[in-house]
Parts: sequence; structure tokens; C-alpha cells
Amino acid sequence: MNLSSRKFEFVWRTLLIDFSIQFSFRKSLEVTFRLLEILNFAAMDFSSKLLENAVNEVSRLPGIGKRTALRLVLHLLKQPKENTGYLTEALLHLRNDVKSCRKCHNISDTVLCEICNNLNRNPEIVCVVEDIRDVMAIESTAQYRGLYHVLGGKISPIEGIGPHNLQIESLVEKVSNGEIKELIFALSSTMEGDTTNFYIFKQIEKFDIMTSTIARGISVGDELEYADEITLGRSIVNRIPFEQSIKS
Repeated sequence: MNLSSRKFEFVWRTLLIDFSIQFSFRKSLEVTFRLLEILNFAAMDFSSKLLENAVNEVSRLPGIGKRTALRLVLHLLKQPKENTGYLTEALLHLRNDVKSCRKCHNISDTVLCEICNNLNRNPEIVCVVEDIRDVMAIESTAQYRGLYHVLGGKISPIEGIGPHNLQIESLVEKVSNGEIKELIFALSSTMEGDTTNFYIFKQIEKFDIMTSTIARGISVGDELEYADEITLGRSIVNRIPFEQSIKS
């Protein structure tokens, strides 16, 4: 086993141990709150089985508890029937007709998404992101004119997500074909994000390609005392000349 392989194994094991501890604590809290919610909800007396079934289905959505689901369902009942029909139709069309872009794996209405089809984009620069929410966030800045590659997640051993579960192989294939000149890592600044960045980097380091990552530091308008230690430390290490800061 070479040095880089041992380093990756060390990072992987550290990530697994750290998240095992954090996951156990978070999971116990989630289970506790969930049980309390179920007990409270069990005390509700539904006058309609149809209402109860609708609430149960809506509560399956992430971040939606039983009481929130009840409020949403009651709101829908107060709306005109055609409004509920529009919502149902939109969800059915989304589920049945949405596609994954053949090139970047972004959510799309067609085989190739609008970004990949845009001739004004620079195809030699590719930004690696986790999902469509990151694409939307970067696009809202209007500062990036390259293409994207959506991984569909991050390496997370605690959740059972490995490299084979993500769109990493197709990314390496693009790099090996010489299609990309620069790869920008734009994953979140977490253990999972850094591990995913490192894994991809080791897969493509033998190719002639420039790799970069988005800058990390103190946000504009933030007070220094509220910054976490990692962010503040990276800001100090990656400091830039003052002249450069006033030009940007």
C-alpha cells in the first residue's frame, strides 16, 4: 500500500469514527423527538380516515412532521379543487417526465440540460457539485460561465455512500478524454466534502489538468468573533495581499 493509499485510508477511518459518534448522538435525539411526536399525534382524533391517510403521506416528506402535515392538508382542503388539481398534475409530470442530463447529471427536461446546451459556456472548465441546489446557488451569482458535474451526493461511510454510489466514474472518464482543462471542487466544507474532493483528486492526478477549489473564509458582513475556528484558521492561512482585496 503506497503513501497516498494509506493517507486516504486514514482519512476514511477518521471520518467513520467521528461520524459514528456524532451520528449516534443525533440519531438518539431524532428518535426521541420522533417518538414524542408519534405519541402526541396518536392522541389526535381524526374524524375522517381520508384526512388521516393524507396527513400520513404528507408527513413522509423530509422536515415535515405530523402537525405540519395536518396544517398543509387542511390548507389544501380550503383551496378550490382546481388548485389541488394543478399541484397534483405538476407533481405527476415532475415524477414521470423529469430527466437526468446525459452529460452533467443535472436535473433536466431534456436529454441535455440548458447549461450543457449553451454554446456560450466554456466546456473546458467544469465545477464539481453535490446536487442541483448547488448548481442553482452558483448560477445565482452570475460569475461562473463553465459547465457542471453533479455527483449526486458525497462520500459518507456512516450513511453507506461510497464512491461507486456517486457519479465519479463518468467524471474521471471526461478528464481522461481530455475534455476538461480545469476542475473546480465546489463541495461543502465538511469531512464528507473534503474526503470526496481528496478521492476524486487521487483518481485524476495522473492526468494533465488544473484543479482548484472555491475559496473558504470569513463571509462579507460577518463579525470575526462569530466565525468558527476552522473557517477562521483557513482565512488566516489563505490570506491575500490587501491590494488584491480592494481590487475585487
